Amino acid sequence: MATITLKGQPIHTSGSLPARGTRAPDFVLTKNDLTDVSLKDLAGKKKLLNIVPSLDTGVCAASTRRFNQEASRAPGAAMLAISCDLPFAQKRFCEAEGITNVVALSELRARRFGEDYGVRIVDGPLAGLFSRAVVVLDEKDQVLYTEQVPEIGQEPDYAKALAALTA
Repeated sequence: MATITLKGQPIHTSGSLPARGTRAPDFVLTKNDLTDVSLKDLAGKKKLLNIVPSLDTGVCAASTRRFNQEASRAPGAAMLAISCDLPFAQKRFCEAEGITNVVALSELRARRFGEDYGVRIVDGPLAGLFSRAVVVLDEKDQVLYTEQVPEIGQEPDYAKALAALTA
């Protein structure tokens, strides 16, 4: 369990991010066209998992826009924005913001991602949503980098995440 804060008040997650050097847990997440995606579908690609509470918030939107802009630094990598938002809301957001280099994924059907990655918030006003975190995986789904952002309102360390992705 990780302790993070929301406007300075402690809240907790369901666990801890996968450890560096370990194999990432597989997942089944839903794209905005309602097709499901797993790690097998992204085999052979490095992956950046931008995990956010909701794309409908300022910081989540900002991080998704930033990773969308930075995608050219990692050609061939899969840039993912993962939240509990419904695929329909994710699609509206991506279309409105011109997000074309990041794939938005929802925990719509298989509700294990939050627990498997240790990011489900378990108490406080955002209980049930994901904490803000970044996980970078190599082509074989080994964890290269993780960041559990300590304050929900804080953006992730883009430079470190992108350095891990492009190393």
